[in-house]
Amino acid sequence: MLAKRIPSILAEMQIEEALETTKIHSISGILKPHHALVTRRPFRSPHHTISDAGLLGGGSHPMPGEVSLAHRGVLFLDELPEFHRNVLEVLRQPLEEGAVTISRAAASVTFPCQFMLVSAMNPCPCGYFGDPKRECRCTSNQVQNYRNKISGPLLDRIDIHIEVPSIRHHEFSVADGAESSAAIRARIIKGRKIQQERFKEQKKIHCNAGMGPKQIQKYCRLGTAAHDYLKMAIMELNLSARAYDRILKVSRTIADLDCSENIQPQHVSEAIQYRTMDRQVWV
Repeated sequence: MLAKRIPSILAEMQIEEALETTKIHSISGILKPHHALVTRRPFRSPHHTISDAGLLGGGSHPMPGEVSLAHRGVLFLDELPEFHRNVLEVLRQPLEEGAVTISRAAASVTFPCQFMLVSAMNPCPCGYFGDPKRECRCTSNQVQNYRNKISGPLLDRIDIHIEVPSIRHHEFSVADGAESSAAIRARIIKGRKIQQERFKEQKKIHCNAGMGPKQIQKYCRLGTAAHDYLKMAIMELNLSARAYDRILKVSRTIADLDCSENIQPQHVSEAIQYRTMDRQVWV
């Protein structure tokens, strides 16, 4: 439910993004009748039985896969460990490069695939590991094998890991204090405008997620306090260089949402808290 609502809070597509997405949907034959331009960000949710060709694209006449159909939108993978391991591993290059190349004897075709990957998984096969009300029926080996289906390199490429606790019955009807999608979207649009101004002279970068090493070095500079805090976290949690860059990008985004020109220690601290899978102690 949360994943399906993500497109509703994202900023509207710029004309360049809309044109790119429309081209992909057009050649795939899924462009809706009487819709000359795709203006809403795509949401794709393939079943866990999908093949690597279905995810990346393929065929004798290469066609876009789900990663390209989700270009400039959201690709949602529910029950992540249920996907075949080889299917998940092929996501690593598209997540890193934002494009996928399909080579055949006759030709080689490159499709763009800059998407937001959103995934969900249970803490264990039965779903009750760590639940204060229900007892987990899984053995330690079952829990370990279940979680090992998600490789470290793939986790490194996911910016935010959040543990979502189960919701009790009485909480379903409580709506007081809930923030509307419109309010959230207004904040996001405000932060996105800051990023658009930042990258206005770089056509291929529309937001912080598209930053490369040079942009990270330029726009994610840390003060002494923030740098020392991040250095301590990297050493304590034994984080990789890729996770380091991801934390800096998320910190920059948090600072933008806070309308802060510089990344403060609290922004770095919050970004680190969003690396649950790095901090979790495996059984």
